[in-house]
Amino acid sequence: MHRVMLLEFTLLVALASNALAQDEPDYGAIYRIKQEAFEKSQLADTLFYLTDVHGPRLTGSPGYKAAAEWAIDKLRAWGLTDPRLETWGQFGRGWSYSRLSIHMLEPVATPLHGVPIAWCSGTDGPVTAETVAAPFESVRRADPDELATAIENYAKENRGKLKGKIVLISPLIELEPPTEPATDRLDAAELESLSEAPEPMALPPFEWPMKEMPSDPAVIDRLYEEAPVTLSSTYWTYVREIRQRLTAFLLDEGVTAVVMADSRGDGAILFAEGSSAYKPEAPVPPPTLMIEPEQYNRIVRLVKKSFPVRLEIDLAARFHDESLDGTNVIAEIPGGRRSDEIVMMGAHFDSWHAGTGATDNAAGSAVVLEVARILRTLSLPMDRTVRLALWDGEEQGLYGSRAYVKNQFADPITMELKPEHGKLAAYFNLDNGSGKIRGIYLQKNDLVRPIFKAWLAPFADLGASTIAIRNTTGTDHQSFDEVGLPGFQFIQDPLDYESRTHHSHIDVYDHIATSDLMQAAAILASFVYHAANREEMLPRKPLPKPLVIHGPTDH
Repeated sequence: MHRVMLLEFTLLVALASNALAQDEPDYGAIYRIKQEAFEKSQLADTLFYLTDVHGPRLTGSPGYKAAAEWAIDKLRAWGLTDPRLETWGQFGRGWSYSRLSIHMLEPVATPLHGVPIAWCSGTDGPVTAETVAAPFESVRRADPDELATAIENYAKENRGKLKGKIVLISPLIELEPPTEPATDRLDAAELESLSEAPEPMALPPFEWPMKEMPSDPAVIDRLYEEAPVTLSSTYWTYVREIRQRLTAFLLDEGVTAVVMADSRGDGAILFAEGSSAYKPEAPVPPPTLMIEPEQYNRIVRLVKKSFPVRLEIDLAARFHDESLDGTNVIAEIPGGRRSDEIVMMGAHFDSWHAGTGATDNAAGSAVVLEVARILRTLSLPMDRTVRLALWDGEEQGLYGSRAYVKNQFADPITMELKPEHGKLAAYFNLDNGSGKIRGIYLQKNDLVRPIFKAWLAPFADLGASTIAIRNTTGTDHQSFDEVGLPGFQFIQDPLDYESRTHHSHIDVYDHIATSDLMQAAAILASFVYHAANREEMLPRKPLPKPLVIHGPTDH
């Protein structure tokens, strides 16, 4: 009996030793990767082309297509196999604008700083009109029926009064003095907190459709874990319905233009996203502008004190209907003895339009391109095929990656698996600004903890050692994780990503930390290399159950 137990124990030790041995970092390969990433980097040049030359890269726009064609040419020059634009499905109309000027003419002549929301109409030349306040303060979260009632009540007393007017639809923006630094790096205490598992919590069933996002980050985390597809397809469909009702009202009134402001940030920064008019059936909003909150507040105060305010707006915008298809950029480095198995790396390639899409997400895209260059230049032997993906339509709802996963691997609604589902070893994503990598999220997959710990060890002196068991959400690794594939996002220093650059007009080249991204390129290249050569594919969590959608789905 004791001999049998000893034999079993010896076998377990041997198995554990073999598992540890196969995840021992290849320091020779890592040395070469670091040399190429740090001393021969082409990141700065790639970032220049993705931002200054071809930014912004709004989904479906000429800017996106030009940037994608440039990336394909570079991938081909670096020797990757079959770099291509791959259609993932129908997105909708493209949009771009070529000119915007805004001036307050009365009571005091003042140039204003603004940016249009995407997929609004232009003015067809300069227009001048009186400005009136008609705030709908709960546009983003109001129940559509409540909003419809509010519009109906407003119309009873004010029907026709907005015709030919420039309408202010945001409330006065309250700007609080900043109490936190605009730029931040994760300190030891914050990293230690990230490495701790979140407190267990029992949640009641969620009701669909969701009419409001929870405010508790822990609840949001659980929500994304339980039903990410349901969330995106019902909550955002709900929000679009609200916005479309308001758009229909403003169009019916015959307003000349709409002016708004955003409460994000500390002031003097423009944050702008878009309408849902990329869908051919959606109503196109009138010319709709975001202006700086301080300037917006001045106009609101003047209007409320009954001072006549006249604005002049000249917005040249156009829709692009040549093709309604969405496209991802795909390329490969063929593998060796396990070439039918795949390791993927990716980042979203699209951006919003206020800036040039630098930290969100030319940064991640440039790192992925740089890793492809590094691995191809060094000709490091890799057993598995490495596939690069630059995703389309992430900003509108992870469209490109979700459609790709559904087409290639599995449908998250039915969980019907395709043969390729069993061939994906791992997917690694980068999309949290331009800060250096400090570790990796496990997406609650404890099975990969010892593997990633070993792979991060050679980069501890570069600040990367934290392993977080928790989920992180909001970007393309979710598309893989929600069908049971090992998809991961790295922990990055925040810098000024959330505080200033995310979807703002200063999301430009100057806010990129290039040296941080060089570190990120070395780490991502090492992870991809080791995943491609590991004897076994990365261990997986149990498959999720099919999702039940209680409402309309989108893409």
